Amino acid sequence: MPIFNQSIRRKIVGIALGLIVLMLVTSILSMVMSSQVGVLLDELTNRYIPAYGDLARANIRSLERSVALRRMVMMKMQASSDEEAYAARLREFEEADRKIEEEAEGARKLINAIIDDPRTPSDNAALARIEIRIETAVTELRRELNEDHAKLLKQVDAKQMAEARGTLEHIDAIRDQFNQKFDAIRADMLTQVFAATSQVIGHQRQAIVVSGIVTLLAAIVGFAFALLVSSGITRPVRLLLAGTREVEAGRFDKTIAVSTQDEIGELAAAFNRMIEQLRHNERIRETFGRYIDPKVVQGLIERPEVAIDGQRRVMTIMFCDMSGFTSMSEGMTPRGLVKVMNHYFTVMSVPIRSNRGVIDKYIGDAIMAYWGPPFIEEDEPALLAGCAAIDMADQVPALQKQLPDLLGIRAMPVPCDLRIGIATGEVLTGSIGSELMMSFTVMGDAVNLASRLEAVNKVYGTRILIAQATADAIGERLELREIDRLAVAGQSAPQAIFEVMARAGALTAAQEGLRAHYAEALAAYRARRFDEARAAFNAALEAVPGDGPSRTLLARIAQFEADPPGEGWDGAWRLEQK
Repeated sequence: MPIFNQSIRRKIVGIALGLIVLMLVTSILSMVMSSQVGVLLDELTNRYIPAYGDLARANIRSLERSVALRRMVMMKMQASSDEEAYAARLREFEEADRKIEEEAEGARKLINAIIDDPRTPSDNAALARIEIRIETAVTELRRELNEDHAKLLKQVDAKQMAEARGTLEHIDAIRDQFNQKFDAIRADMLTQVFAATSQVIGHQRQAIVVSGIVTLLAAIVGFAFALLVSSGITRPVRLLLAGTREVEAGRFDKTIAVSTQDEIGELAAAFNRMIEQLRHNERIRETFGRYIDPKVVQGLIERPEVAIDGQRRVMTIMFCDMSGFTSMSEGMTPRGLVKVMNHYFTVMSVPIRSNRGVIDKYIGDAIMAYWGPPFIEEDEPALLAGCAAIDMADQVPALQKQLPDLLGIRAMPVPCDLRIGIATGEVLTGSIGSELMMSFTVMGDAVNLASRLEAVNKVYGTRILIAQATADAIGERLELREIDRLAVAGQSAPQAIFEVMARAGALTAAQEGLRAHYAEALAAYRARRFDEARAAFNAALEAVPGDGPSRTLLARIAQFEADPPGEGWDGAWRLEQK
């Protein structure tokens, strides 16, 4: 089985065993080479050097033998010869003579042992020549001295001193020749000792170098082996980490190649299955995001208890309707109507989404949206809803041009426009419906009021109307104009309604004049100073001809002049009069 298909435990154990084997190989090789150096060193210590010592002692024994011979002769030449002393000198002479042969024989044995040992490299030819020279020198010495020694002893016994001196000089000459030969032999042997010493040193250095090289190679091989195995572990981990970061970033399109069958490989396979499930969930989320606002989907996923339990929150609600939809739909084919409505909803939904609103539902040609926690901060809903309404109104001119091109006609049968109502108040949020089908939505008076305000735009000829609470929350961050006071059924007191004219600081001079004249006219209207109110409303119409609220209140003043309101009239318009 390949190594990458093993478990992590086996891989780690394999690395440890591999390193142990390399360590053992290195140690054994070092031991073998050290043993070889030890053999060479043992041979140098126990053979070469002792052999050279034997040769040196043979030289010394030769000198001792010569001294013993002279003492023996001198003892014999004395007038009163002491036979016991003479016998002692004779034993010394014979002992020295015997030791010469022993030392020479010991040197030869050691040299032959070096030659016969196959474990050590040596100059066997040179050593053999030395051994032969030792044997020859000793043999020649023995042959020549035996005759001279016997002659000398006879001459000494016969008191032939002159002849004895001559024989003794001849013996000294033979001894000198022997010593010269042994000196040459010792010099050659010393050369072999130096050669053996050099071999020991060389092998020791070689052992150190080879041991170092083998140790380095073992370290490199061990490191490469460990790197190879560890890369099989760390590479999948890095891929898994990179895949995790992709998931963290919300990208589910990257899978991990499973290259091992160990625990990490199983983890990578499980990660790929998780990615596939997340990708599947993301497709479901994207699919539902086309039917339910993505913010709601995300919120329900993160906090499902909100959908189950419901909450009361202060939110801002918007209703947007297309004016003239009924008349427009009568002259269109179903396909054309669907195409127009889809384009209309697409164009109008963008400002809501871009201003962080939540689209609750599409109702016929109307759009219901809301702003509020937990999707945005508590102080933002009213302003964002107002900005979204302005952006939606800004899309109307372009939409009016796009729809005929979309249908392939010159002009729409009925011009399209917007009516937007916005209200702020406490609502109930949660999943509302039956056990078979649920809808996450908002319910409350603010929802009803926003729907009413959207419809009231038709009365005043306006596009964007907002309730008192919404205007209070917006403050001066948008340009507002109070239109009227509205009494809604179910509410105890009438409340002011406002038109959103533009963003802060974006009014033209004509719009500034319109707002000033209208405010003056509205105050006179509520005080029943109808002549002043009529003049101010006309001044407002001169500033912006066709202003819907001014014309509506002028018509109402004409009606009151024909049929004056009762004493309890408070200047508010009651919605049930619509």
